[in-house]
Amino acid sequence: MQGSPFQGFEFEAYMAMKAKQINKMLDVAIPLRHPLKINEAMRYSLLAGGKRVRPILCIASCELVGGDESLAMPIACAIEMIRTASLIHDDLPCMDNDDLRRGKPTNHKVFGESTAVLAGDAFLSFAFEHIACNTNNVSPDRLVRIFAELSSAIGSTGLVAGQFVDIESEGKVVSLNELEYIHVHKTAKLLEACVVCGVIIGSGNDNDIEKVRIYARFIGLLFQVVDDILDVTKSSTELGKTAGKDLVSNKATYPKVMGIDEAKNFAYHLMNQAVQQLACFDTAKAAPLY
Repeated sequence: MQGSPFQGFEFEAYMAMKAKQINKMLDVAIPLRHPLKINEAMRYSLLAGGKRVRPILCIASCELVGGDESLAMPIACAIEMIRTASLIHDDLPCMDNDDLRRGKPTNHKVFGESTAVLAGDAFLSFAFEHIACNTNNVSPDRLVRIFAELSSAIGSTGLVAGQFVDIESEGKVVSLNELEYIHVHKTAKLLEACVVCGVIIGSGNDNDIEKVRIYARFIGLLFQVVDDILDVTKSSTELGKTAGKDLVSNKATYPKVMGIDEAKNFAYHLMNQAVQQLACFDTAKAAPLY
């Protein structure tokens, strides 16, 4: 961006470096052990690729307030496990019934539905175990806040609520407020947990937490608006997942409710609002979040 104080920050190099570290730790976290098939299924989806945006957000937020990557890594890995569980379950025939994820057959297509369900369930419990067993030099009260933040983000007041209302809304006329509710809960809540947990583990204060929470709320909605736009403008090959599926299933999307042009304008608005939340932080440390 012309004239930006963040100009010169090597974002792609930063992302690649952090993703490499996260992938290394994820590979170690889920070894091949008995029962073999369930661990193969877990590793299949966990190590399938992706940019690792959510765990990187956790680490970047920890570093934002002066914390170290090593402090945040167990939580970052746990977040990716939780995200993977949500994708495995989201792709199931009883949910979105998808055949492709990150350019590969979905988990249930390779391992069967029952194994896919159990793989997702295993991740949801193991993620918290991984944090508890691998986080060092962090006060118990901060760990309790992290557990509360994560469990709230993925439970009946978070991701589950968003997914439920999303499924219930298929084929119905949905208002903009209802659509926002779906995606705040289905997408933004977990992104909020990523940055909030990063700030908590990095010993940030309540004001820091509130700023990054609002930032994440905006980028969570931004992510979904852009995803909806890409679903109707890109091919399956370009996306690495089934394109045009929202249209076929008559799901509520931002282009459907607002139109493509208004959806694009809304995306720019969300981006600008998110960036404003970073103004009070050190410029260099905020660069990855920017």
